Amino acid sequence: MRVGEALGLDDGDFEAGHGTLIVRHAKFGKQRLLPLHPTTVTALQRYQRHRGQVFPRPSSEALLVSSSGARLRYVNVSQTFVKLARRAGLAARSGGCRPRPHDLRHSFAVATLLDWYRDGGDVAARLPLLSAYLGHVEPANTYWYLHAAPELLAEAARRLGPGPGGRQ
Repeated sequence: MRVGEALGLDDGDFEAGHGTLIVRHAKFGKQRLLPLHPTTVTALQRYQRHRGQVFPRPSSEALLVSSSGARLRYVNVSQTFVKLARRAGLAARSGGCRPRPHDLRHSFAVATLLDWYRDGGDVAARLPLLSAYLGHVEPANTYWYLHAAPELLAEAARRLGPGPGGRQ
């Protein structure tokens, strides 16, 4: 999910019984349904119980709230992410290229594509699934990940086979 999508989630957007989230405030006014891993469902249920104890009369319909009970704000999420990244030892690659919450989305997409290449699956056939999950309008918008990650280019080249003269 994009950070703004997560911040826009309301409590009713989480369907624990179905293991899904409804992203209503997606880019370009789109809406999509996201399947969740069972551990994520359990974690969100635990979070809701705790939030209900701390804020028995919520001031917001938000799924994710701040320490005051209000909907999270992007600036606060970004500041917290920077602190957590620093604490985890994630260093900036350069002065203008520090870890950002959006990088998690990129890492997810690249890891998914790498898994598909490595398991020998039909990446082209699977790409529309990843595209829909990420909320891209069309798979072409997901292809840029192939160009943005050297490890994906290497996997694609390996799959294509030896180049001219038997080189990879």
